[in-house]
Amino acid sequence: MNTMLSWDHLVVVRGSFAKKLIDLLNGALKADRVIPYLGPGLLQLNPQESPVPCTPEDVAAALNKRAPAPSRIRTNMWSVAQFIEQRRHRRTLQAWMAEIFAAPAEPTVLHAWLATLQLSVIIDSWYDGAMRAALAEAGQTDVVEIQGTTRATGIGNIWTRTYDLSGTELEAEQVARTVLYAPHGSVRPAANFLVADSDYVEVLTEIDIQTPIPDAVKQRRVNRGFFFVGCRFNDQMLRTYARQLMKRSTGPHFAVIDSATLTRNERRFLAEGAITVIDMPIRNA
Repeated sequence: MNTMLSWDHLVVVRGSFAKKLIDLLNGALKADRVIPYLGPGLLQLNPQESPVPCTPEDVAAALNKRAPAPSRIRTNMWSVAQFIEQRRHRRTLQAWMAEIFAAPAEPTVLHAWLATLQLSVIIDSWYDGAMRAALAEAGQTDVVEIQGTTRATGIGNIWTRTYDLSGTELEAEQVARTVLYAPHGSVRPAANFLVADSDYVEVLTEIDIQTPIPDAVKQRRVNRGFFFVGCRFNDQMLRTYARQLMKRSTGPHFAVIDSATLTRNERRFLAEGAITVIDMPIRNA
């Protein structure tokens, strides 16, 4: 069977229908009718091992090597980061995150292909900066990157910082043909990281009314759907961000995920968000 409606009302497509749907989504991307939402799993498309972590659990492990955290939180990136911030200092956490993501992540074939398109919005939910690098390598110039930035330091009343692809910081209202939005920050150009629980206190308070989301993203998502690639939703933080970014967009929404690996919470989130699961390994998409 190519399409299945499960007990929890999650729509899953597989086989030949999944391949046809991928072809249709490629066309929708070319026509700028869908917003790519990229996750850390996308780095697994590269044939060589990634020089940077590909999951939040990998980041937690890398931080644990620098400052062992209590066993009850050891695999939770956000909690481990909070532990380090409280015990060592925010500057230490930021320096270690910059160190962990210092090696340039090679853009994948999907990054490179997306960089050739005239997309209105690209969401990059990981810290590696591969999408930014792909846009620069493709010679794109009409691009701004808007990165989430922590308010935990108490410096300024801002939610984001805006850069061009050379790394120059721009005025917040600067617009361009393509907006690359990194809601959790990025290692380049300025090592902006939302990673500790404290980074998200105000964000999660305000995100339901959309305050932290840039106006350009809110405006451009209205008549578009979302296409999740390399994303998992096995933590409430990840689900909350995806849910709020999809808010007031018309859809439809799709996600490439191996359905056999979905947790109960992931299934519920995908079903409630009317996100159709394209059941295949990311390498086959």
